[in-house]
Amino acid sequence: MCDSCGCSQPDNSVTIRKPGQPMSGSGSADHHHARKGRLIEVREAVLGKNDGIAAHNREFFEARRIVALNLVSSPGSGKTTILERTILALRGEIPMAVIEGDQQTMLDAERIETAGAPVVQVNTGAGCHLDADMVHKALHQMELAEKSLLFIENVGNLVCPAMFDLGEAAKVVIISVTEGEDKPLKYPAMFAAASLCLINKIDLLPHVDFDVARCREYALRVNHQLEFFEISARTGEGMSAWLDWLRRQII
Repeated sequence: MCDSCGCSQPDNSVTIRKPGQPMSGSGSADHHHARKGRLIEVREAVLGKNDGIAAHNREFFEARRIVALNLVSSPGSGKTTILERTILALRGEIPMAVIEGDQQTMLDAERIETAGAPVVQVNTGAGCHLDADMVHKALHQMELAEKSLLFIENVGNLVCPAMFDLGEAAKVVIISVTEGEDKPLKYPAMFAAASLCLINKIDLLPHVDFDVARCREYALRVNHQLEFFEISARTGEGMSAWLDWLRRQII
């Protein structure tokens, strides 16, 4: 899907094996090493350019005391519902704005606008993540208040967004109890990069096989400084702790 982060790999870079089976790859060793070297070279160039723009974004945010939060998750975790409830709860108290990232449609942006926050939609097409330049261009279409919150809702994906700094103050990773509690071990780069983990849809715990304590323990193996809030965006349970955390970010 995306050349910049390496997820559009050719077949000869893919490994297929059963549990307990030794790893083996296809293609010649020389071709593998050449491909790997070229991929690293391209990735470093792309990420280097991205980091430069991200630094520019960060300077912009810090100069205006804007706290930018990069919300990342798998599809269907409830990011947009969390944002809707957050906007409704803090509207009139803290200025807020949203950059919405999706491959297609304006559906989430329309929901955010209805909730009462200014929003710009970024459609990435086949792209699987937002990058710093997309955020930079979106900022040119926004009028952000000083001492405000900017939520960047990334494309639903726990892999590629971990690699791309957008200039945010923090990444907030969201997992729902309808997913496996082993997500932190399967996607360690994302949980290592995050500052906060929201465990959403806890109202469904009586109906699903999800061990919250085990999920937290797995996440702390990856990132021992990670903070957690257990919430239900649908019922509002636990949301007060998340809202208080947001208030503390605005100094």
